Amino acid sequence: MIKLENIDKVYRTARVETLALHNINLDVPSGEFVSVMGPSGCGKSTLLNLIGLLDRPTAGTLAIDGQNVETSERKLARVRNEKLGFVFQTFHLVPDLKVIDNVEIPLLYRKMSGAQRRKLAAAALDRVGLSSRMQHFPTQLSGGQQQRVAIARAIVGKPRILLADEPTGNLDSAMGDEIMDILHELNREEKTTIVMVTHDDRFARRTDRIVRLFDGRRVA
Repeated sequence: MIKLENIDKVYRTARVETLALHNINLDVPSGEFVSVMGPSGCGKSTLLNLIGLLDRPTAGTLAIDGQNVETSERKLARVRNEKLGFVFQTFHLVPDLKVIDNVEIPLLYRKMSGAQRRKLAAAALDRVGLSSRMQHFPTQLSGGQQQRVAIARAIVGKPRILLADEPTGNLDSAMGDEIMDILHELNREEKTTIVMVTHDDRFARRTDRIVRLFDGRRVA
């Protein structure tokens, strides 16, 4: 499902060259739930951005669902929209839009009617237990509820891959457990492949495998 071979990522400015990732090899089969761990600045978010096609590697090859991603930006955008879902530590909800409208956003780039978008958004909110909050605004929700809305938005297009960057980082332990339960249900019932960056050993141990980075290199 996800395959990285000999990946390097270098950030360059006029005076400084920073090696963010070096010689990363990673194979994530379909349906696996993988957590990525390591100290701050080790390259975790950079790795997730590469898998999510938000950035491109300096060297090496990356394939998503058997398709090499060295292609045009238009094709990359289509892959992002159709095959990938994103959940971040900060919820990135639009405060002036109601919950259901926030969830519909990824579907605006697909050819479907407003009624179809609304139906899929309602189903996604039901999936995360927020059917009763569709007409609320994000500011009327708790942090855990806002993260569930963010997950509904990420899964509304039925992506095969879900990328989560510290999805429990802004939540207390009880809310974090709720979010992890939702992610596990998606992985188990929908066979969604999940790659999650986390600092929390307790949550990492609940995943199928832990990938560890240190100074931009994979150490486990």
